Amino acid sequence: MILLTEDIRDRLLTNGQQRDIDHVPVVKFFNPVGAGTWLITEMEADGDTLFGLADLGFGCPELGSCSLAELTSVRLPFGMGIERDIMFQAAFPLSVYAEAARQAGNIVESERLLHAAAAALRDRR
Repeated sequence: MILLTEDIRDRLLTNGQQRDIDHVPVVKFFNPVGAGTWLITEMEADGDTLFGLADLGFGCPELGSCSLAELTSVRLPFGMGIERDIMFQAAFPLSVYAEAARQAGNIVESERLLHAAAAALRDRR
Protein backbone atom coordinates (compact mmCIF):
# COMPACT_ATOMS: atom_id res chain seq x y z
CA MET A 1 0.00 0.00 0.00
CA ILE A 2 1.15 3.51 -0.75
CA LEU A 3 1.34 5.26 2.61
CA LEU A 4 0.97 8.78 1.22
CA THR A 5 -1.10 9.87 -1.74
CA GLU A 6 -0.13 13.15 -3.43
CA ASP A 7 -3.09 14.87 -1.75
CA ILE A 8 -2.09 13.65 1.73
CA ARG A 9 1.55 14.56 1.10
CA ASP A 10 0.54 18.08 0.01
CA ARG A 11 -1.66 18.57 3.09
CA LEU A 12 1.12 17.37 5.41
CA LEU A 13 3.70 19.64 3.76
CA THR A 14 1.33 22.61 4.01
CA ASN A 15 0.79 21.91 7.71
CA GLY A 16 4.55 21.62 8.17
CA GLN A 17 4.96 25.17 6.91
CA GLN A 18 2.40 26.50 9.41
CA ARG A 19 4.10 26.47 12.80
CA ASP A 20 2.39 26.86 16.17
CA ILE A 21 -0.97 25.55 14.94
CA ASP A 22 -2.73 22.62 16.59
CA HIS A 23 -3.43 20.73 13.37
CA VAL A 24 -6.04 18.03 12.94
CA PRO A 25 -4.34 14.72 12.05
CA VAL A 26 -4.24 14.17 8.30
CA VAL A 27 -3.43 10.46 8.21
CA LYS A 28 -3.37 7.41 10.47
CA PHE A 29 -0.85 4.60 10.03
CA PHE A 30 -1.05 1.29 11.87
CA ASN A 31 0.63 -2.08 12.24
CA PRO A 32 -1.92 -4.63 10.92
CA VAL A 33 -0.44 -7.53 12.91
CA GLY A 34 0.50 -5.91 16.20
CA ALA A 35 0.94 -2.75 18.20
CA GLY A 36 1.78 0.51 16.52
CA THR A 37 -0.40 3.47 15.59
CA TRP A 38 0.64 6.88 14.31
CA LEU A 39 -1.58 9.97 13.85
CA ILE A 40 0.36 12.33 11.59
CA THR A 41 -0.27 16.05 11.21
CA GLU A 42 2.78 17.43 9.43
CA MET A 43 5.71 16.71 7.13
CA GLU A 44 8.97 18.63 6.97
CA ALA A 45 10.24 19.99 3.65
CA ASP A 46 12.72 17.09 3.50
CA GLY A 47 9.80 14.84 2.50
CA ASP A 48 10.68 12.28 5.15
CA THR A 49 10.29 13.73 8.65
CA LEU A 50 6.73 13.40 9.93
CA PHE A 51 5.26 14.84 13.13
CA GLY A 52 2.38 13.47 15.14
CA LEU A 53 1.28 11.19 17.93
CA ALA A 54 2.86 7.73 18.10
CA ASP A 55 1.68 4.74 20.12
CA LEU A 56 4.04 1.77 19.96
CA GLY A 57 2.00 -0.27 22.43
CA PHE A 58 4.03 0.36 25.59
CA GLY A 59 1.33 2.36 27.38
CA CYS A 60 2.94 5.74 26.82
CA PRO A 61 1.92 7.38 23.52
CA GLU A 62 4.02 10.42 22.72
CA LEU A 63 4.20 13.41 20.43
CA GLY A 64 7.24 13.53 18.22
CA SER A 65 8.83 12.94 14.85
CA CYS A 66 9.21 9.78 12.83
CA SER A 67 10.63 8.88 9.44
CA LEU A 68 8.42 8.04 6.48
CA ALA A 69 11.30 5.99 5.04
CA GLU A 70 11.50 3.94 8.24
CA LEU A 71 7.74 3.36 8.35
CA THR A 72 7.81 2.32 4.70
CA SER A 73 10.72 -0.08 5.28
CA VAL A 74 9.07 -2.05 8.11
CA ARG A 75 8.62 -5.70 7.10
CA LEU A 76 6.02 -7.65 9.04
CA PRO A 77 4.96 -11.31 8.94
CA PHE A 78 3.11 -12.56 5.86
CA GLY A 79 4.79 -9.95 3.66
CA MET A 80 2.85 -7.12 5.27
CA GLY A 81 4.00 -3.63 6.18
CA ILE A 82 2.69 -0.57 7.96
CA GLU A 83 -0.71 0.39 6.53
CA ARG A 84 -2.67 3.61 6.07
CA ASP A 85 -6.18 3.61 7.56
CA ILE A 86 -8.17 4.68 4.51
CA MET A 87 -11.32 5.19 6.64
CA PHE A 88 -9.70 7.50 9.21
CA GLN A 89 -11.18 10.97 9.51
CA ALA A 90 -9.93 13.08 12.38
CA ALA A 91 -12.51 15.14 14.22
CA PHE A 92 -10.27 16.93 16.73
CA PRO A 93 -6.89 18.69 16.80
CA LEU A 94 -3.82 16.65 17.72
CA SER A 95 -3.75 18.04 21.29
CA VAL A 96 -7.11 16.37 21.99
CA TYR A 97 -5.91 12.99 20.66
CA ALA A 98 -2.74 13.38 22.75
CA GLU A 99 -4.70 14.19 25.91
CA ALA A 100 -7.09 11.27 25.37
CA ALA A 101 -4.11 8.98 24.74
CA ARG A 102 -2.41 10.23 27.90
CA GLN A 103 -5.53 9.43 29.92
CA ALA A 104 -6.15 6.03 28.30
CA GLY A 105 -2.54 4.88 27.83
CA ASN A 106 -3.08 4.39 24.09
CA ILE A 107 -4.43 6.25 21.07
CA VAL A 108 -8.22 6.23 21.15
CA GLU A 109 -10.86 7.17 18.61
CA SER A 110 -13.91 6.92 20.87
CA GLU A 111 -15.92 10.12 20.50
CA ARG A 112 -16.86 9.98 24.17
CA LEU A 113 -13.20 9.85 25.27
CA LEU A 114 -12.14 12.51 22.78
CA HIS A 115 -14.92 14.88 23.90
CA ALA A 116 -13.89 14.31 27.52
CA ALA A 117 -10.26 15.07 26.64
CA ALA A 118 -11.29 18.24 24.78
CA ALA A 119 -13.27 19.35 27.83
CA ALA A 120 -10.32 18.63 30.12
CA LEU A 121 -8.06 20.77 27.93
CA ARG A 122 -10.61 23.63 27.94
CA ASP A 123 -10.89 23.45 31.73
CA ARG A 124 -7.11 23.84 32.09
CA ARG A 125 -7.14 27.14 30.22
